[in-house]
Parts: sequence; C-alpha cells; structure tokens
Amino acid sequence: MARYTGSVCRLCRRERMKLFLKGDRCFKEKCAIERRGYPPGQHGQRRGRRPNQYGIQLREKQKVKRIYGVLEKQFRSYFKAAESKKGITGENLLVMLEKRLDNVVYSLGFASSRAQARQLIRHGHILVDGKKTTIPSFQVKVGHEISVRQASRKNDFIRASVETARGRGIPSWLEMDADTFAGKVVAMPTREEIKLPIEEQLIVELYSR
Repeated sequence: MARYTGSVCRLCRRERMKLFLKGDRCFKEKCAIERRGYPPGQHGQRRGRRPNQYGIQLREKQKVKRIYGVLEKQFRSYFKAAESKKGITGENLLVMLEKRLDNVVYSLGFASSRAQARQLIRHGHILVDGKKTTIPSFQVKVGHEISVRQASRKNDFIRASVETARGRGIPSWLEMDADTFAGKVVAMPTREEIKLPIEEQLIVELYSR
C-alpha cells in the first residue's frame, strides 16, 4: 500500500498546526511549528491569497487524513460508511476513525504516535482479547481488551510511551492498567470526547459537492 514517507513535520507546517505526528518531539522546542510556523517550500513565507470555500474544505479533509494516517481511498470508504449509518455523518466519520486499533493503541499510551502504533500492530506486538491482530484499521468494540504481548513489555519504546501517557491522560471511553500493559474499551467515543480541532462539517460539504 502507498504511504507517505517524507518528513511528517512538513505536514504539520502545511496545516499550520501541530498534528502530533512525531511523538515526544511535538512537545519540545525542536518541533518544526515552534521554529517555523509557516508552510514549507521556498514561497512558504509569502502571504498567499485568501483560500476559497473549496480550498478550506479540502484543507480540513487533508488535515484529518494526516492526523489519523489514512489514505484517500480508505478515507472515502470511511465517509461512505459513515453516510450510510444513522446519525450525523461527520460525527459518525470521526467515531469510526477513533475506533481504529492504531488510534486506540496510541490513545492508551502504548505508542508515542499513531504511526508508531501502526508499526507495533503490524509487527505483532499488540493483542486484542488475547489474540494477535496485525491490522491497524481493525475497528474495536465495547468490551475489547487491548494489550501488549508478554514478550514485548520490556521494549524501551513501549515502556517510555506508557510513562508519557500517564501525564497526557487517557480518553474516558478507555480504561488503562499501566502495570499489566492492558487497556479496555468501556464505551464508544462520542463527539464531545474527541478533542481534536476538527470541523467535520466542512468534510461533509466537500464530499457533497
């Protein structure tokens, strides 16, 4: 599958906000946004034209794709599924993205970023209800227990991420036991619990054109 392999810091600069794609680096002075808070490229500092409504909608979609690490074809599939469900399409979309296994692994603190969470899952470090699951897009359900396999609990990156997560906090729809490297889905996420700066209605308007 195609995947962006360039500097993720350039993505944050393009969106002019922190997308927290680089783990702990995003909280330090080395963060690219802190040093150069303008778009990348030789014309990044030049004041551009005010974007039209389509441009604003497109940037919002790109931002959400980059936050969750989803490609265009997969994102469009999520939107179609969200549109077919009962309720508000935009909220359905965000909830489905939040329920991705890689996002849950990151939210529980087993990884310092969603990209690292995807890597841990693909390499077989993560268990769902005691069974190895290697699909980052796997949709978790209420009652699922997500844990780090026994042999991986001594991994320095995982241990450091768990310690960092204690200060970052765990979403209320998840429970976490740092001592056993295990977490549980106790409820489905609601829009109010998704604290990311996202205007999902712009994405709905974009796909409704």
